This record gives sequence, C-alpha cells and structure tokens, in this order.
Amino acid sequence: MASHTSSKRRDFLRFLAASPLAAAMGNKAWAQQNSPAMNRAADALSVSDFEALTRGMLPPAHLGYLISGVDDDATLKLNRESFQHFQLRARRLVDVSKPDLRTEVFGVPWETPIFLCPVGGQKMFNPEGEVAVARAAKAKKATQILSTVSSSPVEEVARALGGPLWYQLYMPVNWDGTEKMVRRAEAAGCPVLAWTVDLLGGRNTETAERLRRTDTRNCLSCHTSGVGSLKGRPNLDGIEGGINPSAADWKYMDRLRKLTMTSKMKLIIKGIDTAEDARLCREHGADAVLVSNHGGRATETLRSTIDSLAEVVDAVGSQLPVLVDGGFRRGTDIYKALALGARAVGIGRPYIYGLTAFGQEGVERVLDILRAELQRTMQQCGTPAIKDITRAAVKRS
Repeated sequence: MASHTSSKRRDFLRFLAASPLAAAMGNKAWAQQNSPAMNRAADALSVSDFEALTRGMLPPAHLGYLISGVDDDATLKLNRESFQHFQLRARRLVDVSKPDLRTEVFGVPWETPIFLCPVGGQKMFNPEGEVAVARAAKAKKATQILSTVSSSPVEEVARALGGPLWYQLYMPVNWDGTEKMVRRAEAAGCPVLAWTVDLLGGRNTETAERLRRTDTRNCLSCHTSGVGSLKGRPNLDGIEGGINPSAADWKYMDRLRKLTMTSKMKLIIKGIDTAEDARLCREHGADAVLVSNHGGRATETLRSTIDSLAEVVDAVGSQLPVLVDGGFRRGTDIYKALALGARAVGIGRPYIYGLTAFGQEGVERVLDILRAELQRTMQQCGTPAIKDITRAAVKRS
C-alpha cells in the first residue's frame, strides 16, 4: 500500500511539474528539473534528483524538519556554497586504470570513505526508517551512525546491519542515564560512540516551525505526547530528565572517556569546528573528531564545515583521524574534503531523500552515485588511490 501511494504521489508530482500552474507559481526551474521520469531509484542521475522529488512527497512538518537550518538558514546554505571556494588541480597522464577507494578508520578497512550520519526519527520518511537504511548500508558495506532519537531501537538496527553500528550520543542530563545509554549501545555491539556537543545551548529552527504551522494534519495521531516530545523514542526508554545538559564542559568528556574506556569503545566528539576545541579533544583523550555544524542546524556561525576542516586537521596533526559532514552532495565535494585531510565524509540529508523516495533502494542508489562520482574525480585528477589525494590536489580560490 505504501509503495502504491508513493508511486501515485510521484505521478502527480510529474504531472504538476509539467503543468502551466507550476510555471505560473514561479516554479519553472523546479518543473524542468522534475520533468524526467523517476519510477525507480536507478533512474536518478544525481543526488539532487532525489531531493527534488521528495520535496513534494513530504507533509510540511516533516519537510521542515529535514530541510531547515537555524535562524535565517545562512549556515545551511554556506555548507553547500563554500565548496566553490576550492578548485581542483587535476594532474594528467597518470595510470588511473585501477582506482582504489579503500581507507581505514580505527584500523577497520572501509570500501569507501563515505559514511551515513545520524538522523533522528527516520520513520517519518519511510515506514521502515533506520532499518531500511541499515539494510542499504549492509548491501553497500557502508558505516552507519544511529541517532539517539532514532525511531527504531538500537538492537533492531544492529541486527539489520549485521555489522558494527556506530552510536551517536545526545548525553542525558542525569549521569545514570548516560551510563545506561552507553552500556545499552555497547551491549548491542556498537564499537564507536559519537558524542554530539553542538546542541548543548539549544537552537532556533525557525524554518521548521514556520512549515509546521502550515501542516493541517492532526499531529497528535502520531506524536501522542506532543510535537518535539522525547517520549516514544525507543533508545530513551528508562532515561529520565531529558538530554543535552547545558552545564556540560570538558570534565564531562573526561567522565565519558573513562566510561567508554572500560568497554573499549572509541569516542568521537561531533560538532567541532575550531582548532582550539580540536586540540582540547586530543588532550582529553578523544579517538577522533567530527567536524560538523549539525548540517547548519546548530548555530548560525556563518562558517561552513569545508572551510573549518583544514584548521581542525592542522590542530590535531596525525594523532587523530578527522571526519567531516555538512552539505556534501557530489563526489567532487568529498574529494575536496579528503584533500584537506579528512579521513572520511558523512552524508545525512542525501540518503534521507533517497529513503523517502524509494526506501532501501533509494539509499543504495545515493551511495552508488556518490561512489561513482568520487571514483571518476579521483581518476580525472590523477589520484588513483585515496592515499594519493593531498592538499596539492586543491587550491583555495
């Protein structure tokens, strides 16, 4: 039934895109972009094809959650626009007949340097939510990070993935809740904990709220405890007092580091975008840092992650791997981040667009597209292996 409904909705969107109404509403470019038929995920030529399709499939509140930044959405936009700050310096006449996209993180070999970022509440985009994503990650041998506010329990997603599932931590306000959550993730087989530290002061998701107010559905039919409530989030069962303590400081990290060391879990700090904090992460025992501004959904800093990346890499040197996310839509984007020193690159919204449009198949297609684009960029730039991509491959314009 869900598949039939999605198909009917896509047919209607294609009809609307080609209609005079779309042009009359000032959506000519949107209509032209959506006019090619997409009856299956394989029809997509780029990640943007999924985005264009799913913008018309989601109800306003769910769309707002997905596409919004904070305040004026300026940092959200800069995450994309700032890739234009970097040019590629392509080298020619290099043997690129055997491209090698493999890398390693924490001593574990990866097929590609691309991972799936944590996104909460994925059942609002597809009935199978995080489980469908896990199956896609398994099929494509990709690493998945599960959100604390996942709509599926960590145990169920871990079973669907069938391999090491990373766990993203929104720290509970009460320390006993933190211990319970970390132990539960450990018991589910999660070898890596990624503590998100960029929402401890709250945020203003204005665009999401404006779109929510236009949603005419009865949200209480799904959000029985109210919109934004953490009740019903399975990974928060038995956790009291809320999440993201505003009092958290580096002493909290020391305590968390001690907790994860007893279980031999690796600890990543997610939400770092300055050299000063990167050095503090290293000094307090982090195993890696993740350069992130929450997809432009944390603070209106007007600093994109690709612009922040180099100073973080320089601050930690070769002692810690640096991961990055925020605005990645093309293989060239990923290539630039690798050239600036990132060990791996995370995507969030792109795979959710694929999930919304075609479920597991859509997520797999997004990963295939980005892998193919990255491989082609590597070959065209004369860097046949990930290890060959250095800062000499890019120039700041």
